Amino acid sequence: MDPQNTSTEARMLLSHAETLRLHTGNLVSRSRLKKKCPGSPSEELRDCIQATLNDWFSTTKPSTKDPPGMLDCFITEATDAITPEEREEVKVSVKLFLCESNQSSIRDAVELACQTLAVSQLDSVIIAPSAPLEGDNQTLADLQPAWKQLEALVRSQQIAAIGTSDLDKDLLEQLHNWAQVKPSSNQVNLASCCVMPPDLTAFAKEFDIQLLTHNDPKELMSAATFQEAVQEGVQDLNIGDWRLEWVLRYSVIVKSRGIIKSKGYLVSARKASP
Repeated sequence: MDPQNTSTEARMLLSHAETLRLHTGNLVSRSRLKKKCPGSPSEELRDCIQATLNDWFSTTKPSTKDPPGMLDCFITEATDAITPEEREEVKVSVKLFLCESNQSSIRDAVELACQTLAVSQLDSVIIAPSAPLEGDNQTLADLQPAWKQLEALVRSQQIAAIGTSDLDKDLLEQLHNWAQVKPSSNQVNLASCCVMPPDLTAFAKEFDIQLLTHNDPKELMSAATFQEAVQEGVQDLNIGDWRLEWVLRYSVIVKSRGIIKSKGYLVSARKASP
């Protein structure tokens, strides 16, 4: 495809759209991204956004006669739906990063993940709420709206188990005491503590909460970095002020072997009002 035509179509589509949904496809098998060795989850996400947009606009022939309000960017051959025959053999684990406190974000993200992977239920979802303002500590009141949404999705059987990220013992205990559906796991960032806090370990053991480790930054991607990734992905076009709503990272793990069969990101962004 002629790059000039591609950039013209990209400009038209992105200038008209209000919402951008992006699926990176399976990073385990996607050759363009598999060769890279990003230094952090943020760098990996940036590379994925840039490459997916670039590939989508260069290989897809979207119609610009009636540009959609929601733009879905994905690489058809890179998607990795789970067949009914293999569903029992794999575990689908998700971490959902909320960049804004939009009440519909969690349901939208879970439904898109189920649709993308062709499953009716996610085995586990860990929530990473939007970071508190500088100097503020996260409180139970901050967590409650998101947790209520997760509980509703457990009751509707779209999620089997729900977990948290970066809660200390006191906040995890408050959430556990308040919640109707108890947290099954809590992720701890080992960059901030190289040994699990003893009080957290004791509480988790008492209430059968699995403690996991992670290396995700508090802010997975800044607004400025996301904007740069979009512009690089569509050949440096100036296409308006987009802001991230949420990022969902999924892993499909073969239970019997403990290996990652597929991994990818789903991203939702909305154009800021002028």
